[in-house]
This record gives sequence, structure tokens and C-alpha cells, in this order.
Amino acid sequence: MGALLSSGRLMLTKLWQSVNGLWFFGFLMALVQRVSKPLVVILDNASIHTAKKLKPYWDLLEEKGIRFYFLPPYSPELNRIELLWHKMKYEWLPFKTFMPDELEQAIDEIGRGFGSQYTLTFC
Repeated sequence: MGALLSSGRLMLTKLWQSVNGLWFFGFLMALVQRVSKPLVVILDNASIHTAKKLKPYWDLLEEKGIRFYFLPPYSPELNRIELLWHKMKYEWLPFKTFMPDELEQAIDEIGRGFGSQYTLTFC
């Protein structure tokens, strides 16, 4: 799971299980602790972003000054983090089979090098 910040920073977290709405809320809470306000979060319409049971959590985050904007459905080309995942998977990671610890190390390396060694250009 990750967040691509307007400052150019990348926040990553690695999970070895299915991600659900509560995991996503936890990630957002960690994001709130690390970035300054105002914070605007742009989301696609993934089920973990739109689950009705998360409504009280959304309200709590909005009270903390976070604003949420949803992209139109079926528009991954507008979602910058999706572009990052694509580049990571098809360009930055070598085409090979990884053991879990090797994959984690490779992702950590990309995270540390993001912005210098690994960059995205949006036109």
C-alpha cells in the first residue's frame, strides 16, 4: 500500500495478506502523523476506499482536516499511484521469481531510491 505525496515523497507499507478497509484506515492514520495539513487524499473507487462500514472512520479523518476526493470510476490512468505500481512491476523490478524476503528488500530499495534513482514524470 502506498501514498505518492505532492512533495514527491513516497510512503510505502508492505503487507503479506489481503488489504481491507481497516488496514487502509490504519495506513491513513499513519499518513496523518507524517504529513502536514492540509491533506487532500485522492482515491480510486476500490472497495477498501468505499466500504460503508468505514463511514465513521472517514468522519473522524475529516474532523482532523483531511479531505477526500474520488476519481471517476474506471480511470486508472488518472491515479498516479497506479502508474507507480505499474512502473515498479514492469520496469524497476527485475523480471524474475522472488522469495518473499528478496521481494521485500527490492521494494525497500525502490522506496529508498524514489525521487533520485527511481522517478516518475507526469505530463
